[in-house]
Amino acid sequence: MLVGVMSDSHDNLLKVRAATTLFRKRGAEVILHAGDVVAPFAVRAILKAGIPLVGVFGNCDGERTGMKKVCRTFYKSPHRFELDARVLVLAHDPEDLRGEVAAGADLLVHGHTHNPAVKQGRPLVLNPGETGGWLTGKSSVALVDLATLKVEIVDLGPQETLEL
Repeated sequence: MLVGVMSDSHDNLLKVRAATTLFRKRGAEVILHAGDVVAPFAVRAILKAGIPLVGVFGNCDGERTGMKKVCRTFYKSPHRFELDARVLVLAHDPEDLRGEVAAGADLLVHGHTHNPAVKQGRPLVLNPGETGGWLTGKSSVALVDLATLKVEIVDLGPQETLEL
C-alpha cells in the first residue's frame, strides 16, 4: 500500500492541492497528515482528493472541533494504529514519539520541525517536511510504500512569496 504523507500545510491551499494531486496521480491509498493543517477549510481541500485521511492535531491547529467535524479521523497526537499489517505512530512533535507509544512500531511519522528527514531502521522515522512552505520557503511531502518501507521525499517546488 502506498501512503502519502504531509505535515505543516498551514492553510496553504495551493500546496495542499499540489500534494493531493501528486498523491492521486501516484496511487496513494491513504493520506497521513502530521499536524498543523490549521483550519477546517484546509481539511476539506485535502479530502477533495477522494483519498482517506488520517491526521493528528498540531500546535497551530486552533479550530480542532471544526476540523474533527469535517474529518472524524483526526486525533490527538500521538496516534498509534495499524494499516496494511504495519504499526504506525503519527505525531506532530517528534518528542511525542518516545517510550511506550513507539515500542514495536514499524513507522513513526512526525512534523513540527518543517525539515524533511528519513531515519532508516526499525522503526523507520519520517518527517515529510513542510507542505505549506511558509517557514523554509520549500514545500515537500513523502510517499511511503508500506510493503517495503521505502520512502520518497518529493519537493513540490519553492513557496512563492508576495511582495507587499
